[in-house]
Amino acid sequence: MDISTVAGLALATLAILGSILYGSPLSIFIDVPSVVVVGGGVIATTLIKWPMEYVKALVAIFLKSIFYSNTDSKAMIDEIQKLAETARRESVFALEKVPVEDKFLKKAVTLAADNRPPEVITSILSLEIAAMEDRHSKGVDILEGMGADGPAFGMIGTLIGLVQMLQNMSDPSSIGPAMAVALLTTFYGAVIANVFTIPVATKLKQRSKQEATKMNIIVAGVLGIVAGENPRVIREKLDSFLPPKDRLQPEAKE
Repeated sequence: MDISTVAGLALATLAILGSILYGSPLSIFIDVPSVVVVGGGVIATTLIKWPMEYVKALVAIFLKSIFYSNTDSKAMIDEIQKLAETARRESVFALEKVPVEDKFLKKAVTLAADNRPPEVITSILSLEIAAMEDRHSKGVDILEGMGADGPAFGMIGTLIGLVQMLQNMSDPSSIGPAMAVALLTTFYGAVIANVFTIPVATKLKQRSKQEATKMNIIVAGVLGIVAGENPRVIREKLDSFLPPKDRLQPEAKE
């Protein structure tokens, strides 16, 4: 579970609710027509923009920002180094018998054990990476689109409220409450955009980059194994993907 996403959503919600409750009852921030305009409008435009199969997956996409297994690139490099040592000590064909949990690494190791040419391995694995990035980008695009549509429908709702208010200017005492209700749609749209969609889309974008980095580490490592490179050389190459503080220190390489 990604604690930072849960903590961020919880803190944002508490900050908004706390600010409301400090100065007024929560009930004045609840308006059914405003909810219908903003919520219904965002859902409607999402359905217009995207095929139904993508919209159905929206909840699963959102939950990926919370339920996520952290990508440990350093542990992956350690595992690839051990595979390289096995291939060096025995042969590349022996890799097929080594248990591997990561599905992408398993596929790469199987291709190497099948004695596929490096260019074929690169082509197959690159297509896999591209397909993964395309799948992830669709979820990010949906959430970013909803983040843009929320404030837009908030403004539409506000304009509707203002028109209705201006049609009834005979009672000055009703202008203030009517204006407050009109502004609620803008509030709802801003919350949707700045708490529940755009930040989550940014988190998913970063997770996708981390996943792509891990997969590129695997490609580079397996190609080094196929080329018969020394495991230490492979390790030094793969360490380039890591921040300097996480790289294997010179004394540890000996």
